[in-house]
Amino acid sequence: MRTRTTSLVALAAASSIALAGCSAGGGESAVPEEEQLVSGLTGTIGSKDFSEQYILAHLTSQLLNAYGADTDVNTQVVGSANVRTALESDEFLGYWEYTGTSWITYNGNTTPVVGAEAQFEATKEADAANGIAWIDPAPLNNTYAFAIRADKAEELGVSSLSDIAGLPVEEQTFCIESEFSTRDDGFPGLVDAYGIDVPNDNVALLDTGVIYTATAEGTDCNFGEVFATDGRIAALDLVVLEDDKSFFPVYQAAFTLKQETLDEHPGIAEVVAMFADKLTDAEMQRLNALADVDGEDPEDIARDWLDEQGLI
Repeated sequence: MRTRTTSLVALAAASSIALAGCSAGGGESAVPEEEQLVSGLTGTIGSKDFSEQYILAHLTSQLLNAYGADTDVNTQVVGSANVRTALESDEFLGYWEYTGTSWITYNGNTTPVVGAEAQFEATKEADAANGIAWIDPAPLNNTYAFAIRADKAEELGVSSLSDIAGLPVEEQTFCIESEFSTRDDGFPGLVDAYGIDVPNDNVALLDTGVIYTATAEGTDCNFGEVFATDGRIAALDLVVLEDDKSFFPVYQAAFTLKQETLDEHPGIAEVVAMFADKLTDAEMQRLNALADVDGEDPEDIARDWLDEQGLI
């Protein structure tokens, strides 16, 4: 999300981010000079510290470079707030952010806006006051979700979060992160919204990666907290339950940058628009699985995908 409110690391520790973990710059453009929409654009595309963000950063940098820019990628900054600060301090040219993160974490709202389009417009307007521009988003919504292994879902007859409350209490077992256990948009709010009443013994607090395997094995829990575009969902034969009461905020992804940068290089929006609308939940799951399940390098994943799409 991912890492919407990841624990912050001291910014002092990130003072060397400008050089750490950067991929090579652009080199020669792949299009004729008259089609170089972002000629003269230089800088670093940032990312948060998980595979989806790495892939998005490399997709953006590589396609910008194909259209005349000279950008590199930095994937070494830990924590959403630190990445945002890197943008605000001009260490990053831009990075992909999620609407729910900006709306709640950076703009101080406590209640999400219902509906992806409405949430995007509200977030875009709120960040405009901060001098941050949002380019039209990808369809993907990397929100919180709960998943269950496919065969168990069929056995219990569950397809939505509302179905959980009607199960025997011994089947209402959950694997969640410690942070999720205390968030208003996490477990406390979820059980209240869906009328779920379970003892503490039914809830296991696990690290993010462990939740996926524990849910797939069915030993610690039936229902695991996941992120909707994670590639391990399909790889482990898990199914995501419908959030039929629209409890979770929308975490739609979009490229963000300073408005002054976009004003100077409006072609950035044109380049990002060439691929953003292709990134559905399913497609992002597939790309994430190449990294998190198959172990491929995000830079290579991005290059291969852009080539498959005929964009480079």
